[in-house]
Amino acid sequence: MAVLSHEGTYPILYRSLPLPVGAAHRDGYLARPDEAGRFPTVIVAPGLSPMGSFEKDVCRRLARHAIAAITVDLHPSGAEPPTAYSRLTDERAAASLDELHEVVVSDDTAWNVADEVGIFGADVGGRFAVMKASTRSWVRSLAIADTPLTGDEDRRFQVADHLSRLPVPVLALYGMDDDLIDAGSVDEAQRRNKHGQWLLYEGAGHGFLDMQSDGFNQSAADDAFARIVAFFKATLQPAVVEDLG
Repeated sequence: MAVLSHEGTYPILYRSLPLPVGAAHRDGYLARPDEAGRFPTVIVAPGLSPMGSFEKDVCRRLARHAIAAITVDLHPSGAEPPTAYSRLTDERAAASLDELHEVVVSDDTAWNVADEVGIFGADVGGRFAVMKASTRSWVRSLAIADTPLTGDEDRRFQVADHLSRLPVPVLALYGMDDDLIDAGSVDEAQRRNKHGQWLLYEGAGHGFLDMQSDGFNQSAADDAFARIVAFFKATLQPAVVEDLG
C-alpha cells in the first residue's frame, strides 16, 4: 500500500494473525516494511483493554519507518475492561511476552534482524514493558506512554521499584494535564531513572497518543510518535535491506 509523505517512507504489509502464546493461539497483529530484507523489531504490549485499534496503529506507524512491529492480545478470552486487566496477572503477561519474543526470533521468521528487540507499551501496557525491560536481556530499548507509576501495590510487580535499575535506554512520554498520573511522579521517575528521558507534554492529558481516546492531542501525538521512531532507530540494530536490482 502507498503511504503519505508525513507517515514515513516505506510501503507496508500488515495483517492479523494467530500467534502461539500460552496453551493455544491468541489474536496477534504484525506490520512490517514491504521490502526484501530484515528489520529492527518492536513488541507492542497492549494496555488496559484487549488488543485493539491503538496497538495496530502503533505497529503500522513504526513499519512505515522501517521498523517491524508485532503485538498480541494478552487478555483472557472474552474479557473486557476493566475486568480484563484485573484478570490478567503479571506472571501471565510476562510469560506471554516471552513467548511472543520466541515467535519473533524463531527460524520461521524471516523479517527480524536481531534477537534483541525494542518494546513499547501505553497505559498499563507500559507496566508490562517495564517488567520485561528490567528482567529480560532480549529487550534492547524501552518506550512507554501514560504508564502509571504508582497504584500497583496489589500487583506482584511494582514499576517504581525498578526504575533505578533499568539496564536499557528509556523514552517515557506523558501529558502534563493527565488526571490519572501526577506530573510529580514523572519527575520522580526521571530522578530515579537518570539515563532515561521522561517528557511531559503541556496541555495533553491521558490517552493523548490514541486517536480513539477522548484525551487525544494531535500536536503532542505527532511529536511523540516522531520521538518514538527516532528513539528505536537510534537504539535498535539497523535494517538490512536486500538489493534486488
